[in-house]
Amino acid sequence: MKLLYSPGACSIGIHVILEEIGAPFETERVSLKDGAQYQQAFTAINPKSKVPTLIRDDGSVLTEFPAIAYWLANTHPSAKLWPAGVEAQTRAIEVMDYVVATVHMQGFSRIFRPSNFAPSAADEEKVRKRGLEIFENGLAILDRALTGKEYAVGPFSVADAALFYIEFWRHSGKMELPANLALHYQRMLARPAVRRVLQKEGLA
Repeated sequence: MKLLYSPGACSIGIHVILEEIGAPFETERVSLKDGAQYQQAFTAINPKSKVPTLIRDDGSVLTEFPAIAYWLANTHPSAKLWPAGVEAQTRAIEVMDYVVATVHMQGFSRIFRPSNFAPSAADEEKVRKRGLEIFENGLAILDRALTGKEYAVGPFSVADAALFYIEFWRHSGKMELPANLALHYQRMLARPAVRRVLQKEGLA
């Protein structure tokens, strides 16, 4: 397997899952800031021009965080990263979808790239402010859902890798995490797989 990633991007969550699984894999760094995701070498693999992108051993390609996480967890059951039981599995999907589709794509994306959402440069600050509101509200909802829990859905699972990447973004931005998410983030940082990923991506 090969993971195409960008340091500190949402692909860091899939990188963590791969390290937790322990199966052999390679990584290839993609410089998003230099626009490498739009170059033919990348679009020939993933025309969506985004990470994470996973090239499987048979050469087929998987994209989208929840899909990659689902496949990795279910094809490596010994790692026990996919929750047991329909209810827990459904909740794991719920967490991942909310993190990716709302907190990340509707919230953080407006903060980080307001020009993609603003009709004009004059509107960018309003877009950024709205993105921050969505991001903050999303963190508050996820924080409440973690009340009394160590991990998102029972034992550690792929859902926690999704939570980790938005926690990492918040922490990297020198902004305080809500209490339960802050504790979750510290638990994640204590995991050997997470420490290895931060080291390999140059983020330690």
